[in-house]
Amino acid sequence: MRAIVMERGEDGQAKARLAQLDEAALPAGDVTVRVEFSTINYKDGLCLSASGGGLVRTYPHVPGIDFAGVVEASDDPRWQAGDRVILTGWRVGEAHWGGYAEKARVKGDWLVPLPEGLTARQAMAIGTAGFTAMQALMALEAHGLAPGQGEVLVTGAAGGVGSVAVALLAKAGHQVAAVTGRPETAEYLTRLGATRIVAREELAETVKKPLEAETWAGCIDAVGGAMLARVLGQMKSGASVAAVGNAGGLVVPANIIPFLLRGVNLLGINSVTVPFAQRVAIWERIARDLDMGLLEGMIRPATLAEVPELGAAILKGQVQGRVVVDVTA
Repeated sequence: MRAIVMERGEDGQAKARLAQLDEAALPAGDVTVRVEFSTINYKDGLCLSASGGGLVRTYPHVPGIDFAGVVEASDDPRWQAGDRVILTGWRVGEAHWGGYAEKARVKGDWLVPLPEGLTARQAMAIGTAGFTAMQALMALEAHGLAPGQGEVLVTGAAGGVGSVAVALLAKAGHQVAAVTGRPETAEYLTRLGATRIVAREELAETVKKPLEAETWAGCIDAVGGAMLARVLGQMKSGASVAAVGNAGGLVVPANIIPFLLRGVNLLGINSVTVPFAQRVAIWERIARDLDMGLLEGMIRPATLAEVPELGAAILKGQVQGRVVVDVTA
């Protein structure tokens, strides 16, 4: 089978290459899946880097944190040969071999059924990024966000999570303000449903005062760092920020005043170990609520051979929308 294999050289640096592997090399697991499609998330870019992003522990390694395909063999009674399945999370592609291969072997607990009406290709256009975006939206709704309350901010809007978040929020009836550092993406974001484009520079300054004008009814933040700190001081009273990423840095130089004087909520979104029932519910809502025509417009198709180059590009912020990797091509 063909696979992207990460191997560490004598200098301690890892390098990705397209290779042929014997199926016997697959790790332990109770379900073998014939992979059809995968995708590239920011975390995939980290795993594909020379350091493994601090996520990959052992080599050789097959990365790819998402995949969709067909069950080929199963020792788990919940899954039968021919079942169409999706996998996201559970540190697959990091600690466990992942989806950048024509076959994968995993635990049955990690799989969910492909929702009716969704293709494997569409599922990977969504992937962890879209799954996380819907998880964030549902968390904001659980904390009171509803249409008509004002603009909802999406940072890193032209990326994978951001693109799907914009489309989902717009479909749900929200006014969406999309933050981007790439002016050329404005038309793309408007097509997804953004009603306002916010230049990244407007939020790039560090916090100068604890509170600014109450501007945002909610926020899905894929950036973190100084931008998240700035946004916290602009949230409306009782509003929530769903934090889903750290492309702008791990340290948030914020203060406590927005939490004390406005009751702002900072919601952490962990899409890795979501329980099965909740994971199924998120996928079913995605299949129901995401405009598949808009999803198609986000897709950049790719082959396995292109994965290493695209992994490097996503870390540089050079990937717009969603990459869908056809593992069979």
